Amino acid sequence: MRPDSRPATFTINLPPLPDEAVIEIQDFLFEILELFETHYGRQIQRFLDDYSGDNIVYSNPQANPADDDPPF
Repeated sequence: MRPDSRPATFTINLPPLPDEAVIEIQDFLFEILELFETHYGRQIQRFLDDYSGDNIVYSNPQANPADDDPPF
């Protein structure tokens, strides 16, 4: 995702499901997410580290607040 992209807004009409089916689907989705994070975890972390506030380069030295300046 590009930093300037906006999330898509859409509606998914989900059918009513029995409680047991909802739990089975939730367990499946958690397993998929865990597999995804295991496989892509380093790449995800690298991306997040690159866009963290600690890595922002300020073009204006005055835009970078001094360490002793309270935030409010």
